[in-house]
Amino acid sequence: MGLEILKTDELPNYTYDDYVQWEGRWEVIDGIPYAMGPTPKRPHQKIAVKIMAQLEHLLENCDACQTFPPIDWQITEHTIVQPDVSVVCDEDPDEAKLTRAPVMVFEILSPSTERRDRGVKYRLYENAGVKYYCIVDPKSKNAEVYTLGKTQYQDKEEFEVGKIHFQIGACSIAFDFGKIFT
Repeated sequence: MGLEILKTDELPNYTYDDYVQWEGRWEVIDGIPYAMGPTPKRPHQKIAVKIMAQLEHLLENCDACQTFPPIDWQITEHTIVQPDVSVVCDEDPDEAKLTRAPVMVFEILSPSTERRDRGVKYRLYENAGVKYYCIVDPKSKNAEVYTLGKTQYQDKEEFEVGKIHFQIGACSIAFDFGKIFT
């Protein structure tokens, strides 16, 4: 008897309805589940809080934009992710989850997520229409900002310190990366 190999159509293909039944933190990308690690370590959490606080302050007079910590974003029936920080402009019709692309996403790297954040999620966010994708590396104290062109990310800027101007909906903000690494 030989070794049998699963065919692609025999692999499980999970949906949002499956996902909401699971305990713990998960993401599903193209029907494949990814377990989220334990709660992120303190450097990751500190940076996430500083990103959120700065965005909340910069957007406090913007009625259309909201900042979210990890929240379910259902991109398709078979793809649900939880970005570390998201900025959403315009009202989303679903109160339980996001169903529209955020205008901005921050992912804070960890050893267990770096490959997925730089590969699969980069392409996923690009295809979904996320205007700004910010990858933050707590270890090197560096951030990469990708700006969406017509169909793909074209510009990449790197920051350890310094401000970048983002056009978010009707609002223009100057985000200071130097404030998140201190």
